[in-house]
Amino acid sequence: MEDKEFEKIAKGLINSFALVIKTAQIHHINNVAVVNAIQKFLSFLNPILSSEAVTIELVGEFFHLNNSRVRYSMEYIFNFEFLIEEFKKKRLGAIIFEEIVQEEDIKTLVNTIISSSHAEMPFQVIHKALEKAPQIHVKELRKIRDDHTEFKKKQLIKRSYLNAAALTKDITNRVKAGEMVSLKRPKRTIGAIIDQLIEDESMLIGMTTIKDYDEYTHYHSVNVSILSMALGHKLGLSRKILANLGLAGLMHDIGKIQIPIDVLNKPTSFTDEEWQLMKQHPAHGALLILRIKEIDDSLLNLVIPTFEHHLNYDLTGYPKLRHKVKIDFLSSIIAIADQYDAMTSARVYSRVPLSPERALSTLLDKSGTQLDPYLLKVFINMIGIYPIGSLIVLNSNEMGLVFENNTNPDLINRPRILIISNSAGERLPGKNTAVDLTEKDENGNYKRSIIKTLDPNQYGINLAEYLL
Repeated sequence: MEDKEFEKIAKGLINSFALVIKTAQIHHINNVAVVNAIQKFLSFLNPILSSEAVTIELVGEFFHLNNSRVRYSMEYIFNFEFLIEEFKKKRLGAIIFEEIVQEEDIKTLVNTIISSSHAEMPFQVIHKALEKAPQIHVKELRKIRDDHTEFKKKQLIKRSYLNAAALTKDITNRVKAGEMVSLKRPKRTIGAIIDQLIEDESMLIGMTTIKDYDEYTHYHSVNVSILSMALGHKLGLSRKILANLGLAGLMHDIGKIQIPIDVLNKPTSFTDEEWQLMKQHPAHGALLILRIKEIDDSLLNLVIPTFEHHLNYDLTGYPKLRHKVKIDFLSSIIAIADQYDAMTSARVYSRVPLSPERALSTLLDKSGTQLDPYLLKVFINMIGIYPIGSLIVLNSNEMGLVFENNTNPDLINRPRILIISNSAGERLPGKNTAVDLTEKDENGNYKRSIIKTLDPNQYGINLAEYLL
């Protein structure tokens, strides 16, 4: 089989299997939509099984088909990400199909994958259930985390985040003082964050929800950097481009050091003259970055997003241009991250931030005008209707915090949460219970549903205490 032909079949196989599970999570296993999805999957699988066994294996963040890595495809990216998360949650390392399989065999496999979601040991449930389908075998995911490893990882992520904030502050102070700035340390810091992003995106994005009003400028830059890299990772960008995104995020507002402090920190609305000064910060930032070192491609990857992040998708923003240009890809990503974090943060002139869902709704209103519609769609899918860190109230009268989003776009309103108070309104001491809102009762009804969101600040809830 030719490499291109294999790649096409492999992508189709993985994508169609993801669609089978997604569809079966919503509909009964005998529903026509599920049956059609299964038939599509079998159309990829059985022709290969006629000559050899098929192994779908998860290795790190990639699927391998018969020991060959399957590349990410932009058109299938959401389904690949969804299936990776399903494998991880169920501790599935590999599924092996030994010979031709029938529709009922796939129904057995899919049913047991879905029903194992709420078991303490999901892999063991799947393994036992597949005794009814002897031509299908499973292997457990090799890497297993323990509590100590999880705690250590959280500490490393926290340290990287705080290091990045301190680094941003140091760069700002050096530029203010007219000193030379080396990019070696920022590159190392961004490299460490990329490693953590690839390993645990949810935990790192959770850090961006922990706002610090007194140091808004520096934490905002770190948040924009992380959110931009997370979006880039969802898009399947290379590590080198992710690093460019991360650095550009850290530097995107550097031009604000040229704005008078009394204007920058003004607690009331700007006058027309003050607004004209504020609109100059992208151009100031680009000029400051150009002084760092000799111009090359890596420097331009910082200069262009810094200059363009307020230009808008339709060029109605600022600075005003004499000629029309196509907004740079990195600039478009940073613009989305910048606006989202700004709207959900308390600032000098906006002490009450927007709720995450209000912020996403506002961004949607700007789709196709101020913001790139495709990139925004991917961003919203990544953030979720209830972003990590959202304080929610359930129909059980329990209160919880969102700590992980559902990777199935059709179940985006059913994230995983930590229960922090019971139905009587009593805070729960010690380790909080993790709950998956896709869990159903014996009648097929969801056990818990979100009825509203709340502001964590009004309830004195420290997000860091729960998320880290």
